Amino acid sequence: MSSLKIFSGKSNPALARGICEYLNISQGKIELSEFSDGEIFVQIEESVRGCDIFVIQSTHNPANRHIMEMLIMIDAIRRASASRITAVLPYFGYARQDRKDKPRVPITSKLIANLLVTAGANRIVTLDLHAPQILGFFDIPVDHFSATPIIIDYIKAHDYRNTVVCAPDMGGIKRAAVYADALECPLALIAKRRSDASHIKTVDTIEEVTGKNILLVDDIAETAETLATAAKLLKEKGALSIRAAVSHGILTEIGQKRLKNSPIDLFITTNSTPTVFEGGLSAVRLDLCELFGKAIKGIHEGKSDLQEME
Repeated sequence: MSSLKIFSGKSNPALARGICEYLNISQGKIELSEFSDGEIFVQIEESVRGCDIFVIQSTHNPANRHIMEMLIMIDAIRRASASRITAVLPYFGYARQDRKDKPRVPITSKLIANLLVTAGANRIVTLDLHAPQILGFFDIPVDHFSATPIIIDYIKAHDYRNTVVCAPDMGGIKRAAVYADALECPLALIAKRRSDASHIKTVDTIEEVTGKNILLVDDIAETAETLATAAKLLKEKGALSIRAAVSHGILTEIGQKRLKNSPIDLFITTNSTPTVFEGGLSAVRLDLCELFGKAIKGIHEGKSDLQEME
């Protein structure tokens, strides 16, 4: 694996180190700094000519800085004559702006896809995109993996008797169905509508939850209003306990407070982003290093069985 090199931006260095440890390789040397006006400076501090390069960067808050840093790293590596550049985005920012649902709004996830390709990315590796149509925004290969098997393994290792899997809204029903099938549990749905972009009006639950242990599943938790509102309704309906499982726990300060004040007993997420949880929040962060390490090794070696991981 001498031609494989991994570089990381500043967004999630712990995940990058873990991936390199899994692959038993040293992390690529790179200088990342800023000029006094905030411009980002990048210099690759070792030869990458003819190498297979993987650049790891989640694009969470501050999203714009992390995206720009990623683009500049890719451009620097391309100009240094790397043979292939794979952008590894454990969390793909702007994924919620994936369609034109109002007049005169952008499709920003398509814009980000275009920018990555223009910068020089030859391939994309990412995890649990907010919407599957984003895969079609790229004109280069995309390997789209899921944290669901890792979360399900964790649930199976703990007591999940008398559990009902619940989707907090209509958009999450397919995701929840995967969990329900794997755990052989009933599936519930919360019918929800918004009064505006920031406030939710919950309608009701579909499926009996009285006396049940609930597993709420979603892909992203930021302000946690959806999860907190769903948990409150489920508790009012007689749920015994509530756990929430989310692929990307990019919780804001408000989101963490909402979860702490909600009936949710345990928040389960991954290290796709390095969000630091406040004291008082009962949370578990599952490790993705092996998943991404296997993906990178498989891509580098040209294996054809990556679909088994997706």
